[in-house]
Amino acid sequence: MRASPALLLATALALLGAAPASLSFGPATVGGPGSNESGELYRPAGVGPFPAMVILHGCDGIGRHYRDWARRLAGWGYVALLVDSFRPRGTPSVCNHGMDIPPEQQAADGMAAAAYLRSQSDVLGARIGVIGFSHGGWAVLKAVLDESDGAKFAAAVAFYPGCDPPTGRLVTDTLILIGEADTWTPAWRCERWIERVDRAGHSLVLRTYKDALHGFDAPLPPHAYAGHWVGRNDAAAKAAAVETQAFLSARLQSAR
Repeated sequence: MRASPALLLATALALLGAAPASLSFGPATVGGPGSNESGELYRPAGVGPFPAMVILHGCDGIGRHYRDWARRLAGWGYVALLVDSFRPRGTPSVCNHGMDIPPEQQAADGMAAAAYLRSQSDVLGARIGVIGFSHGGWAVLKAVLDESDGAKFAAAVAFYPGCDPPTGRLVTDTLILIGEADTWTPAWRCERWIERVDRAGHSLVLRTYKDALHGFDAPLPPHAYAGHWVGRNDAAAKAAAVETQAFLSARLQSAR
């Protein structure tokens, strides 16, 4: 089977020791909600400037779940930029072959999206956070270590991320949310991650949810997907939303 262009690019970059190439964000690549551009921008009501959030999707690409989160974040008072790391690279999904577009590349996209937000007059440039889900959560955990390039985020939230052994120091207050019944990205790997990472004075919180599966905040009920049992758990979804809102507010809203 032929390797995808994205996988060939990632392999070449790894062999060369080069940083992953990020997407470019500007008037030609950023549109409004549902625009299917590289970045979909969701703005809160009222007059800014506002804090902002970058949103990194999971292995299934952009869909209702992540747009729901973008609208939620805008409702909480953030300019939200939903980043599509897959479609611009001709890849609809990387489920079960996540290195086709590695988390470092998605993290680089998040950094580029944050740079774009800093150029917007209604954004508080020092108050930009990042939130990611599954593959995007894995990318968040790459972005919050000191080996990542670019300006750092002021807060980071990772929903059910892949938790590789950490290879750098923490540079951002970080919240990890995961289900105890998750078989795709097991909670024990994230427990090991928080034990091993050098926190360097930053806050690091892991919240686990009893009986919750991978994708516990997604709209669909539990079902089989890509060889795993995934789906919504109402109690976990509501608790995680409350936890996320409080975590972000303390770091991004209170400093306005």
